[in-house]
Amino acid sequence: MSKVYCIVNILQVHDPQRFAQYVAGHAETISQYGGRFLVKGDAGDVLEGELASNKMVVHEFPSAAQFYAWYDSPEYRPWKALRQACAEVTVILSRGCAD
Repeated sequence: MSKVYCIVNILQVHDPQRFAQYVAGHAETISQYGGRFLVKGDAGDVLEGELASNKMVVHEFPSAAQFYAWYDSPEYRPWKALRQACAEVTVILSRGCAD
């Protein structure tokens, strides 16, 4: 089983106050499903090409099944709706190399 990585590029925040509520409130739901934060904040240095955002978050989950269980969970659902209402992001799921 390979770990998976959820890469979130934060493109635009329309309501910083509500987005701050999302950031503070949703983190607990990730650990409930075996996930953890690997990256929070600056997208880093762009060495080649262009990046549409300057903020990035990367979560690690033990498996795709655990990621989707979290992403569609009743615990995360209201937080996801809040994020969708106050910010534009891209969410990418990438599978890691087999152990």
